[in-house]
Amino acid sequence: MYSEADLQSAVTAGAISHEAAEALRAHAMGLRSAPSADEEHFRLITGFNDIFVTIAAVLLLVAAAGIGHAIAPGVAGLLIAGSAWMLAEFFTAKRRMALPSIVLLLAFVGGVAAIPINYLAETEPHLSNTVSALIGAGIGLLAAGAAWLHWRRFMVPITVAAGAGALAVTVIALIVSALMAGNPDRNPEPFLLPMVFAAGLAIFAYAMRWDMTDPQRETRRSDVAFWLHLLAAPMIAHPLFHWLGVSDGENIGAFSALGVLAIYILMGLVALAVDRRALLVSALAYVLLALTWLFREFGAVELNVALTGLVIGSALLALSAFWTPIRSALVARLPGTMQSRLPGGALLAA
Repeated sequence: MYSEADLQSAVTAGAISHEAAEALRAHAMGLRSAPSADEEHFRLITGFNDIFVTIAAVLLLVAAAGIGHAIAPGVAGLLIAGSAWMLAEFFTAKRRMALPSIVLLLAFVGGVAAIPINYLAETEPHLSNTVSALIGAGIGLLAAGAAWLHWRRFMVPITVAAGAGALAVTVIALIVSALMAGNPDRNPEPFLLPMVFAAGLAIFAYAMRWDMTDPQRETRRSDVAFWLHLLAAPMIAHPLFHWLGVSDGENIGAFSALGVLAIYILMGLVALAVDRRALLVSALAYVLLALTWLFREFGAVELNVALTGLVIGSALLALSAFWTPIRSALVARLPGTMQSRLPGGALLAA
């Protein structure tokens, strides 16, 4: 199977003409009865060899961590980052293997961040909250720098999301340290969720910037946007449902349950408009919890879980089956300038 990125690469290399690539896309679109942009392609595995290499790489990285931990504090992270970079030189730069590249990127950024974390945990176990927040900001900035360096060399799409997440941690940690500077005993928890929510919205906007530069989803930019949306979705969903009280589990009320359903419908409309399903997936657990409570309250105690699965599963399958016509109807009602910048928007509204 060839991905959209492979097809674009073949056009760039001159292996096939642009017209031939467009004809192939049109043929595939006709078979699916949906624009290729609606398929939300991204590369994860190209064959079982991806899984085989990933397992071997993970084993090697775990061994490097164990050896480094036995040598000195911080060495484990250094060995993980170094090993991940060297493996990426072959499996990412030369072989272009999707799943190993993702794992090696995460291992490299995580290994770089683990160096100061492991060292400080062993040498300075007792730090004030303000100092810990400042150190957290520094570690986040270090991880963002590692992601930027990896992107410059390998350009793995998930790297931008890793860097954005690290920068979000940096900003949040700096704000927390500033809030606690005058009052070290201050509890930062009430401020964390609003900051996470704001960071999620910022990352979502950044993802849309990548998406709008590739409305037909024919280049690597679409893959970058996919991972950014996947990062932003839980950062937006969790604070909203926490404020509704859903995180308390058994303490859900009727207002909270109905609020969850209303927010999920709103998220569904946004997901349809931007043609990204990450928002729907990230909020799914909260909706399942709310519907289970509602069915139990209406007397379906024994079947509440089964009924919840039936309703949500059927709704999501129906939405998937009729995604394109429903999205076409929604996009057609948006302003023309917005339609042209959304994935496949001009084609859907035509």
